[in-house]
Amino acid sequence: MADKHQPHTLIVTCLLSSLLLQTCRTFPEELKWDENGYVLYCPCMGRFGNQADHFLGSLAFAKMLNRTLAVPPWIVYRHHTPPYTNVHVPYSEFFQLEALSAYHRVVSLEDFMEKLAPKYWPPGQRRAYCFETAAQRSADKKSCPMKDGNPFGPFWDYVGVEFDTSVLFGGISFSAYHQPQWMKKFPPSEHPVLAMPGAPAQFPVTEEHVGLQRYVVWSDKMVKEGEEHIANLLTRPYVGIHLRIGIDWQNACKMLKSGDTGPHFMASPQCVGYNRQKALPLTMNMCLPDLTEIRRAVKLWVKKTSSRSVYIATDSESHSRDIEKLFKGKIKVVSLQPNSAQVDLYILGQADHFIGNCVSSFSAFVKRQRDVYGLPSSFFGMDEPGRLNHKEEL
Repeated sequence: MADKHQPHTLIVTCLLSSLLLQTCRTFPEELKWDENGYVLYCPCMGRFGNQADHFLGSLAFAKMLNRTLAVPPWIVYRHHTPPYTNVHVPYSEFFQLEALSAYHRVVSLEDFMEKLAPKYWPPGQRRAYCFETAAQRSADKKSCPMKDGNPFGPFWDYVGVEFDTSVLFGGISFSAYHQPQWMKKFPPSEHPVLAMPGAPAQFPVTEEHVGLQRYVVWSDKMVKEGEEHIANLLTRPYVGIHLRIGIDWQNACKMLKSGDTGPHFMASPQCVGYNRQKALPLTMNMCLPDLTEIRRAVKLWVKKTSSRSVYIATDSESHSRDIEKLFKGKIKVVSLQPNSAQVDLYILGQADHFIGNCVSSFSAFVKRQRDVYGLPSSFFGMDEPGRLNHKEEL
């Protein structure tokens, strides 16, 4: 008969281990090969917000196929900082890898390559998997373009992989509808490692996978750094805002103004709704809020929450002086503009209220994280998510 006290014993053992070794692991250190197979991919579309959307879908895809997900590092682009090369940051630098295992089996891609690949996926047996349409981009029209250009080449070089052959597929998608076809076409006994040039997921994240955000838990290091900034710079309550107003974003939002895109534009389903037929209109203020809208929304939520500080995360101008003037210097306005975007994400996630950009996947990450903990959020141009502001109504 099972020992009723075993869980308590485990907890006590873990506590003792934590005190003595500063660590607590309830799983063996030695990695064992998963006969159900693995999924590998390059998070090669966009910056962090896009990578995070794709990560949730990829996690769901691995679970759907009952394969272990080899969690890739985040790709951080340093276009304006010497030596101008991409930085590959292990997942666990920002988030707890172990927290993902509450949903499905995972291993870091770095551990997979170091501890498992040499024996079970050695050079000479490394196949790439991609859509037939993707192979059309290669010189011979029949090879997966795994390392063509940036960030693809630098990513797989970082991982230390050269691909030997390619396996092409078509007439199949990453949705659950095609799960039987994936299982039949690629049994793990014959295809142990599905390595793909991009994420096996849609962008933006589908509605059914939004809730997987609960398994994305900040690392202790990020919590410590974020909390120190909050304690040193801000006075609660505080409103956190994300201003996505840089030149690249201005150009993107012109597509909305010209009518070249509809309500579903990048991450906008988070606020206009996921159903294309019933989607709310997407307004310019929701995509690219002007200073009038920024001041209006900030004033509204500072008043509603009796906030004493405003934290601004931005890809461009912070408008901090304009906001200080709005409150006649009585509200503390902070724009840290840290080297790590994750610091901004953490601080926004902990705000007493968050105002995001409807179309931005960066804002979407914050909104999903806050939803997990029941924290309130709104968007520029949309004070109540799912309902247009009165003057925005057509």
